[in-house]
Amino acid sequence: MTASKNLRHSGNPAKRAAAMRHLHEDGRSRLTWVDWVSGARLRTLPLAVAPVATGAGIAHMMQSFSWTLTLLALAVAVLLQIGVNFANDYSDGVRGTDEHRVGPARLTASGLVSPKRVLATALTFFALAAVAGLAAVIISGRWWFLAVGAVAIVAAWFYTGGKRPYGYAGLGELAVFIFFGLVATVGTVWLQSDTVPQESWIAAAGVGLLAVAVLIANNTRDIDTDRLADKMTLSARMGDRASRIVFAITVLLPFAVPAVLIPIYPGMLLVLFALVGAIPAVVIMLWARSAREMVLSLALTSLSALAYGVLLGIAFAF
Repeated sequence: MTASKNLRHSGNPAKRAAAMRHLHEDGRSRLTWVDWVSGARLRTLPLAVAPVATGAGIAHMMQSFSWTLTLLALAVAVLLQIGVNFANDYSDGVRGTDEHRVGPARLTASGLVSPKRVLATALTFFALAAVAGLAAVIISGRWWFLAVGAVAIVAAWFYTGGKRPYGYAGLGELAVFIFFGLVATVGTVWLQSDTVPQESWIAAAGVGLLAVAVLIANNTRDIDTDRLADKMTLSARMGDRASRIVFAITVLLPFAVPAVLIPIYPGMLLVLFALVGAIPAVVIMLWARSAREMVLSLALTSLSALAYGVLLGIAFAF
């Protein structure tokens, strides 16, 4: 009862809204499945699907495509992304980083879920990703992928976990580019083929930049609150105006990839349709005056990244 009252009268709008949404008639707070879905941050999952779709298309182009290996790679990417999201919820919550945020309430910071439960959920998804990865390695015979998977899980945890999380030092964007761009895209190809064409690396860079753009959109919205919590993301270091400009660059630059490849792969024209979401996302972010507008820009960028990755894969495959 006391905890519920504290949340209801919190100075943090996100906590207050979360508490009011879950009150029983007796005044006690309760948890619903909606909160767990929210904690998984489904808005970020397109970033896990896009590189696998692109890599699968390149594998198909090389006549080495495998549905089984592609689906396992997709499972690894999605499960790892969900695990990262819950791990961030836990780490930011116990550090007190989310105390000042005004966006959607987090499970740990809201006080509605114990930190141990959130941590256990994160570890469960990491374990499931590891199982899917092990299955892919056994089927493909690419045993050195075990090392790649281990590094990915370690990187996922230390993004906001540990004594010195690199996400708090402005290195989150670099990690996102590497793992949700290069590793996921090239890894999907390499899992199915003995060779990796240069197109894999070029396409991976485009996919990775869009993933970086989503993170920048999120961190630009949270610049003031992150600085209060001593979370010095790249956006917190650059400032609002520079972050918006860098965001625009990371959203639009990836479209140079299909533009350059059109003479070789005419289907690349399809990829340009992803600009339907990307251009409005840039316009909104450049002139946004509220957190809600930035969230809309983030959502559009995430969907544009998905469209970009899928259409890129189709252009390579057919």
